[in-house]
Amino acid sequence: MALGDTNSRLAQLGDESAADDAARTPQRWRQIGNVWTATLDIVFPPLCLGCQTRLFDHDALCPACWRQIDFIRPPLCDRLGIPMPYDIGTPMISAAAAANPPPYNRARAVARYDGLVRKLIHDFKFRDTHDARRLFGRWLVEAGSELISGADVIVPVPLAAFRLLSRRFNQAQLLAAEVGRRSGKPVLGQALNRTRSTARQIGLTRRQRERNVAGAFAVSNAATAAIAGKSVLLLDDIITTGATVSAVTMALKKAGAARVDVLALAIVTDAAL
Repeated sequence: MALGDTNSRLAQLGDESAADDAARTPQRWRQIGNVWTATLDIVFPPLCLGCQTRLFDHDALCPACWRQIDFIRPPLCDRLGIPMPYDIGTPMISAAAAANPPPYNRARAVARYDGLVRKLIHDFKFRDTHDARRLFGRWLVEAGSELISGADVIVPVPLAAFRLLSRRFNQAQLLAAEVGRRSGKPVLGQALNRTRSTARQIGLTRRQRERNVAGAFAVSNAATAAIAGKSVLLLDDIITTGATVSAVTMALKKAGAARVDVLALAIVTDAAL
């Protein structure tokens, strides 16, 4: 065999070997990842996020805790997202929405804000426990599938500066990032600013809440072009009376948003009735 042919064959064998190595590399990394995951499961076994019972999967609830979640399912009010007593055809509008139509187009929430959901959200916000973030993300994507599919961008409700400093994170922004990661929708995490400080909403009546947050939000100059003409999905952790998301919606529409839908982890249904 000529020297040129030999070199050519060696080069071909080298290319084939490199290709085989490249093909095996992802499999090797998967094997390493599986071993690492199994090791972590031994050191940090998967536990129920509600009661700490041992489970087979991370970021989940045991059957007993799952049954404690009062998920919101149809029939529901198309505007407020609150449960309706019976199905009279779609879209259905509740008496509350007819008497006081919100500025946003539609709202959806995963569950009622009580029991275990209340505890999980409270731990997430105030105890710096983010173990439930991925579970929350799955729930939000399922509950808000219709809204997400029609959204151009996702925008979280901003947190007051002093609360952000004390808490070190904005729970709505974390949830928005999780929904964006799962849905592929862009997230504008800094699109909204609080223009003034507001009192805590806890303990205030509906009217007091509305006055408290009226005019307290504005779209940043940098985000105006990204909001104008777009369908915005506004994301928050809890809808109580809807005063905050209504005030934010008005700021978004003032900046030119074509429509605004609201998605939240939980809703205080009695406050909307």
